[in-house]
Amino acid sequence: MPSVRIPTPLRKLTAEKDEVSVSAANVGELIETLESQFPGIKNRLCDESGNLRRFINLYVNNEDIRFLNGKETSLKEEDVVSIIPAIAGGLA
Repeated sequence: MPSVRIPTPLRKLTAEKDEVSVSAANVGELIETLESQFPGIKNRLCDESGNLRRFINLYVNNEDIRFLNGKETSLKEEDVVSIIPAIAGGLA
């Protein structure tokens, strides 16, 4: 099963787990499976239209899914999916 690295801000939804394993064929299915196991997480990752939020980045084995096939990106048993919230900042 692919493993999913959970960032600190979302761990309250995963009972403080920093990594979970999810059975899914692609990233879209992974998000749905995460939602069924950890209600509320999809709302944090996706907007009302089901698209990935602008400030959330998903990586499969260190590759940004936006440069792969988006939510259709295929997953294999040994894949590692990282959820990375964008960090805003800079000089005022």
